[in-house]
Amino acid sequence: MIKRRSFFYFLAVSVVVLLLTGIGGCYWLVRGSPLTLLQGGTQATPEAAIFVPKQAPVMVSILVNPDRLEKLRQVVARPKQRRRSRQEIDQIKTTLLANTGLDYRRDIQSWLGDEITVAVTTSDYDRDSYNGQQPGYLMALATKDVEKSREFLQLVFSKQAIAPTDLEFEDYKGVNLVYHKARPQPEQIPKPLTKRILSGAVLGDRFVLLANHPMVIKDAINNVQAPDLNLTTSSRYQQALNQLPPRRLGLVFLNLPSVVSWQGIESTAQYESQIIALEANRKGLLTETTLLAASTPEVASTPELTEPVGALQYIPATSGLAIAGTDLSNLNNTALSQLWTQVAHISTSGYDAISRLINQPLANLQQRWGIDLAQDIFSWVQGEYALALLPHTDKLTADWVFVTEKSAATAEGISHLDALARQRGYDITALPLADQKIAAWTQLTTTPLAKANDAEDAITIKAKVLGVHGTTDKYEILATSVEAIDAALKAYQNGSLLNDAKFQASIEAIPQPNAGYVYLDWIATQELLERQLPVLKLVEVIVKPLFDNLRSLTVSSYGSEPGLLKGGVFFRLNS
Repeated sequence: MIKRRSFFYFLAVSVVVLLLTGIGGCYWLVRGSPLTLLQGGTQATPEAAIFVPKQAPVMVSILVNPDRLEKLRQVVARPKQRRRSRQEIDQIKTTLLANTGLDYRRDIQSWLGDEITVAVTTSDYDRDSYNGQQPGYLMALATKDVEKSREFLQLVFSKQAIAPTDLEFEDYKGVNLVYHKARPQPEQIPKPLTKRILSGAVLGDRFVLLANHPMVIKDAINNVQAPDLNLTTSSRYQQALNQLPPRRLGLVFLNLPSVVSWQGIESTAQYESQIIALEANRKGLLTETTLLAASTPEVASTPELTEPVGALQYIPATSGLAIAGTDLSNLNNTALSQLWTQVAHISTSGYDAISRLINQPLANLQQRWGIDLAQDIFSWVQGEYALALLPHTDKLTADWVFVTEKSAATAEGISHLDALARQRGYDITALPLADQKIAAWTQLTTTPLAKANDAEDAITIKAKVLGVHGTTDKYEILATSVEAIDAALKAYQNGSLLNDAKFQASIEAIPQPNAGYVYLDWIATQELLERQLPVLKLVEVIVKPLFDNLRSLTVSSYGSEPGLLKGGVFFRLNS
């Protein structure tokens, strides 16, 4: 029984791994002209959605044959890169097929088509409360050779069966099903374990179906024969598809109420469904997500930008992390905030991991200054803003710069920060910096020096700087050190992030208008973030091809249609 369950686990998880591998591998696809090799090969929607019920919690699809991505890599890669590419893909395939007795090139490659779809069709396929929740897992593999796919199905079950008598064959509505018999179990074995039965079928000349129970495949067949039951006839699904680019390498569709019920999550979100798509362009990969509400939620309007924020003129091009937009004073009530809250709460997409990358450095800044960013700074920022992390040369420590457009509330906000610094025992000291006057939060400290011969005890006096702030005609600048604010002022004269070619390439893929950007320079911040988030190293191993080629990522929210929240993450890859 363990062997059978582990085999289906491979089937269920393989599509996710292949999709993630595709994210990393697709960077070969976006270099030069090989993108034309993909033309006509991708499809707009998963055809296997006809097997999936409307109320299914999750459906994940890749819409391109994994071997086509491998061929593209071989076309554009140099010899050394080709070898590494083949090794990475072969290692993944070997790992996924471990302990199954199957070989990808021998048993699967010749018949696998251009779609792999996995779905959690229901949280409890037998609706029997006695044995607890029994989720239904369905995998649909597109086939381009029916006879070879039938041979594959026979091979799967012959290798999984302990004896020929363990197999059951059944004709269901004209479809031949094969599955393992439920073997009698001792009473002490929990009943839910006796319900997991690998089953499979070939439907027509298009798909091979595999599931963890015959009931799941029977329901899939019913969904095809009664179209109003399947996902393709869902108005929410069709509306979600309409929000996506026409060509995509893969997508994920979530029925959020079903996900909440299946996972036992407490949620008060007003959104019914979420769709995530992956598309490629010549500079990287864009994942777009859309949340659809049952009714129009009441959210504050998010200011939309048609050009980059002017405050970025004071952000050095060496910044590792930059967040820019307008009006932080009402952030918690905006569509942007709801987007982040929703996707992180459900934790079914990469946004949660990205949130951690951004939130941890901000938490460190709050602790460093002893403030609540939302209450003590964001509450009075009504115009443009830019917040940036400046890694030091050791790449293990960093400074912060915050630039905000002046408003009627700015002076009072700065005075409030000065008062908080005084409460912590710091003085407000005026300092000259080039042609500027800045104010520093300083605290004098003494350090004893070692005695030399019979000299009297000596001490040295140092000024500890908690932070500094200065002003220009239009902007107020806060920083964690004199060096950081000096770098900000020099950026305006010598070239800032706003003029940086890498940053411009990263934001070009984000649709306009939008609510601003979160920009992360992965090369500049990798060591710093790995130190602050040790779990990040594990993530890098799991999605190694992506992180090996990642240069930066940019997150944004955009779209203003009632009842919709849209956003995207652009991964800029090595070129």
